[in-house]
Amino acid sequence: MENVPRPAEELAVLDRELARIDARRAQLLARRSYLLALLTPQRPVAPQPPQPPRAPAAWPAARAPETSPPSVQNALLALGGVLLTIAAIAFTVVSWGSMGIGGRSLVLGSVTAAALAAPALLLRRALTSTAEAVGALALVLTVLDAYALHRVALPDTDPLGYTAAVCAVLAAGWAAYGLLLDRLRTPLPAAVLTAQLPLPLWALAAGASQVTFAWALLATAVADIAVALWTKPEPARSVAGVTAWVAGGWALLIAGGLSVAAGSPFDAARPGALLLAGAGVALFVAVRVPGVAIAGALVAGLAATVATGGVLRPSVPLSWAVVGYLLCGAALLTAVRAPLPRAAVRGLCTAAGSVVTLAVLWTLPSVTLTLLGPVSQVDDIWSGAPGSAREATGTDPGWSAMATAPLVLLIAAGLLALAYGRLPASWRPAALSGATGLGWAAVLVLPAALDLGYATAVATGLVTTAGALALAVYAHLPSAPRRPDPAVLPAVSTTALICALAGAAGVSPLSLATETTTLVTLGVLLALFCGAAVALNAAVTGTGTGDDTEATPAARTAFLARSFQAVLACLAVVTAVALLCALCASAGLAREHVALVVLAVPAAGALLGARLRRHPVALPTELTAAGAGLLALGLAAGSPETVALVLALCAVVAAGTALRPDRRPAAGYLAAALFVLATWVRLYASDVATPEAYTLPVTVPALVVGVLRRRGDPEASSWTAYGPGLAATLLPSLAAAWGDTHWLRPLALGIAALAVTLVGARLRLQALLVLGGAVLALDTLHELAPYIVQVVGALPRWLPPALAGLLLLAVGATYERRLNDARRLRESLGRMR
Repeated sequence: MENVPRPAEELAVLDRELARIDARRAQLLARRSYLLALLTPQRPVAPQPPQPPRAPAAWPAARAPETSPPSVQNALLALGGVLLTIAAIAFTVVSWGSMGIGGRSLVLGSVTAAALAAPALLLRRALTSTAEAVGALALVLTVLDAYALHRVALPDTDPLGYTAAVCAVLAAGWAAYGLLLDRLRTPLPAAVLTAQLPLPLWALAAGASQVTFAWALLATAVADIAVALWTKPEPARSVAGVTAWVAGGWALLIAGGLSVAAGSPFDAARPGALLLAGAGVALFVAVRVPGVAIAGALVAGLAATVATGGVLRPSVPLSWAVVGYLLCGAALLTAVRAPLPRAAVRGLCTAAGSVVTLAVLWTLPSVTLTLLGPVSQVDDIWSGAPGSAREATGTDPGWSAMATAPLVLLIAAGLLALAYGRLPASWRPAALSGATGLGWAAVLVLPAALDLGYATAVATGLVTTAGALALAVYAHLPSAPRRPDPAVLPAVSTTALICALAGAAGVSPLSLATETTTLVTLGVLLALFCGAAVALNAAVTGTGTGDDTEATPAARTAFLARSFQAVLACLAVVTAVALLCALCASAGLAREHVALVVLAVPAAGALLGARLRRHPVALPTELTAAGAGLLALGLAAGSPETVALVLALCAVVAAGTALRPDRRPAAGYLAAALFVLATWVRLYASDVATPEAYTLPVTVPALVVGVLRRRGDPEASSWTAYGPGLAATLLPSLAAAWGDTHWLRPLALGIAALAVTLVGARLRLQALLVLGGAVLALDTLHELAPYIVQVVGALPRWLPPALAGLLLLAVGATYERRLNDARRLRESLGRMR
């Protein structure tokens, strides 16, 4: 019995099911479009009955249109409105036949009345989009009517005053028109935008001062705020909110500029009053509108700070004016206890932070000059102590205007320290780090700000460096009685270390004025770096040496302490090199002799590395000490003999380091390279120009190493064992032989290449056979080249092409045989080692 339907019947069943699914989908889509139309505001749509089921299409569905009908409709309406507007402007402003301005005004007024009345009729017929287009045209026509009225009836009136009055009338009229036809979305926003002009234009027409003009802008902003807070139409409220920020911000900027540029407290009081009024308005907005609470409170805080500080500024010097602004900004922090919304409090605190930040940025030139100014005096080393700390910087940065820089930095540091307990946990590391850095900078710039003596400036630099190092070390000591919170420890210790490094970099060039100061300063810095590195070793031991990849505070602290210890150890090496050079210069040694003395640092670094072995500080210390060898080469650059000696001594240090198994590969290769360089430099100093004198000292040890390598590893390739050594001599000698007109070098090279080839053939070593044979062939070709040229010159001109043709025929005739011979030769070479 067969229950499976036949293919034709099954296909018919599938077609019926697909048709039913398509019909149901069409019904659902129609219902969805109807519901969306109901939810869309101001776009009534008549109910649509469900569509009857449609049969399945026999052909693929047509391509979907790229634009929807509403989009096309709106585009056409907008284009029509623009064209009509352009036509109206041309009709009014330019001309139309012989009709005068009066006639054109009459026609334009009639058209305007009709355009204003048409949207009401169109809205009754549910033609909303058309009504919007005609309404927008009507608004433009009212502007043209005002222009025509000025040309016809009031030609002698003040343009600014007339424009202000017209803007006020138009704003009121458009607002009434928009409220009357509340389904139109254009009139009310247009009225709000036009309302921005009357007060500022009246102020300009009356010749008012900048303060009065700013008051007009602020009053306009207040009106915009009222519209945004207490009106219902959403488009008008949004536009009013934007214009309020623009007008109010413009007014506050004008008042702020006048307050800063005022020459007396009375002159600063007028814009100050406007700033305080603006601050009150902004704070009111911050309290009433949660969405802009932070921005409003920020503007209020900044305006109040500029207003109060501006009144104090004309009575004091500039340096103290900055302190006044800073204190006024700091007073905003009392808002944390005010009965204000939390967002408003955050905005006021942000304003206070902005004022503090600007004050700190004002002190940056003094800090920068304190650190980098002494670098300009490097050319006058040991020329005598300057008269004061300011003179030591080598420039006159206007210290009288920045005399209060230390006070500003101390106030900023104190504010950050006081705010530490009230800040979120994520902000506390930054606050404590900032307080640390600002306090260090305040002490650092104090001598220059107060114009103290040179010795005081140097002592201050050393004290600040020592204090920063002590804080960095103290933060990592596990036995510290008041150790910082582990969450802020990395930030505080890192900031302290950076301050210490910056202080050391600043006091070092500052100490170059006198010999004694230089030696004492470098000695103190060396003791500080060594002591801090040793002290951090206790921190590393106390916190353990577990895996640094573990996400535990102890592991992170230990990793940070080890990193600091490595940095301090490297700085100790650099300082030791500088101190050693200073001592040699004080003793009157020549540069070549100083270079030899400096080599004691790499030797000491190698010995210390052997003592520390696998300690994390060992490798950075050795590498830094090895860098002193480059300094020694630079010092000995004028004497080739000394350069050779320096290279040889560096090679000895590297060879000694290579005795350690963990340093053997890198140090061994470095020692070999340094010995070779030392030999070459010494030969160059002795005016030796023979290339074999440079290459043979490399080839002989390389071949010895190759023999030892083959004994230990018989499977090693001959190219690896003997190739570099042979190439080091054969190739340079071959290059020299091709340019040598004498017969001795080519003969000696040919004999040596023949010997290498025979040894390679006897021992079945591929490298010797190929290199020796290639060099022998090229050397022979060089010797026979003149005779070959003579023979070729004596032959007829047609003979070389004929010989070439015959050669090609011969090669073509015996191609297969030559391939077999080449294959056998390759296999024979491949069996060699």
